[in-house]
Amino acid sequence: MSKHRSSVRNAIKENLMLVLTITAVIVGISLGLALRSVNLSPLALQLINFPGEIFMQVLKMMVLPLIFTSVISSLGQMDSGNAGKMGLMTVAYYATTAVISSAVGIFFVTMMQPGASIAHSPVKNSLTTGDVEPIDTFLDLLRNMFPDNIFKATFQRVSTIYEHNGTEITKHVVDGPGTNILGVLVFCTFFGLVAAKLGERVRIVIDLFIALDEIIMGWIMTLMWFAPIGIISLISGNLLEVEDLAGTFSTLAMYVLTVLLGLFTHILIVTPSLYFLLTRKSPLPVYKVMLQPFMIAFGTASSGAALPTSIACLEEHGIDSRIANFVPPLGNTINVDGNALYEAAAVIFIAQLNNIHLTFANVITISLTATLASMGSGSVPAGLVTMVLILNTVGLPVKDLALIVTVDWLVDRIRTAINVMGDGFATCIIAHNVDIDLKEEDGYKSIAVMPNTEEV
Repeated sequence: MSKHRSSVRNAIKENLMLVLTITAVIVGISLGLALRSVNLSPLALQLINFPGEIFMQVLKMMVLPLIFTSVISSLGQMDSGNAGKMGLMTVAYYATTAVISSAVGIFFVTMMQPGASIAHSPVKNSLTTGDVEPIDTFLDLLRNMFPDNIFKATFQRVSTIYEHNGTEITKHVVDGPGTNILGVLVFCTFFGLVAAKLGERVRIVIDLFIALDEIIMGWIMTLMWFAPIGIISLISGNLLEVEDLAGTFSTLAMYVLTVLLGLFTHILIVTPSLYFLLTRKSPLPVYKVMLQPFMIAFGTASSGAALPTSIACLEEHGIDSRIANFVPPLGNTINVDGNALYEAAAVIFIAQLNNIHLTFANVITISLTATLASMGSGSVPAGLVTMVLILNTVGLPVKDLALIVTVDWLVDRIRTAINVMGDGFATCIIAHNVDIDLKEEDGYKSIAVMPNTEEV
């Protein structure tokens, strides 16, 4: 009963936050449009943008603590003794679908070019330093994934620079300013996996990160109540700086269409195709079973609010209770297919707005960063922290997030519902492949049943 009341309170808070966010968007748009007819001074524009600037800075401040606590605590809580193969397959499946979903988002935003019609700056060649070759950018990506010093990775990242000495070009791999997000994520991932394997011997460490994660998330949730102020500032300030307002809204409509096409392609084509390949079963029953939690997730924009219903529906479908109680809760944290797709598409959309040409290596960086960052902090409201993280990683301007915020509240409901539907498919796939192995590994069911059978 207490859990039910808690979920109800959380749902009310989520809806209230949604109302405040929508109100802030409306106020920000109205204020921005109303002030466009006024010839504001540069100082006035600076003051209007200032609350949004502070809000974004605080979000940036929370990135590293969130990654360390959420990734290590979520992976460290995996019971390797009971989960075993199930845990590894679940993480591998979610990682695979997240990579695929980000690739789908990149494909649609690249093909449809929703941000190409308006531009804030002259065309740039790439995000790399100088004339860095794609292979060097890719090698830098791998170097950053495995930093030689985890503390240095929090404020420096590796990059290849070119020195031109007459006709000779010399390459140097140097440490430059900027947070090495990929290195931090890889370190936290292995830390959490090893902690899970050691289990009770390091329980005090896992409990510490769980407690820290609750503190950080509590801080972020408190911060999100101030988000409407930041949103009003960001949207109104951005509208005041946009020259072609009609083109901007037209582009946003095209952007939403692009993201929705990617999301529905993923859940209606990619996910059921994977399900059929791995189980040789029709995906239609899964859609039917997960319809109720899908609608709850769409109505509340919260995968957590739909979690109890997801577990109950899957158990009624005949899924082993141990699997039904393991995969969806884990997926609630690391299944971020919708987020990975949305964030990868949004980053490239922002690059298009600024006429920045992305190399193939840049796109790979965006895809991997969107996937890893989303899995590490999938529970952050509106995905603002991870969006800031990805933009900083590839060197794109954070300011244009204000445009994304204007439509995020709508897209968020759809991508959350798709994440919940994806949890249902993942649970059924894992159940099909590890149900028997799980029972044999745990042993308690077969040991309890077999002696009774012999006595009879």
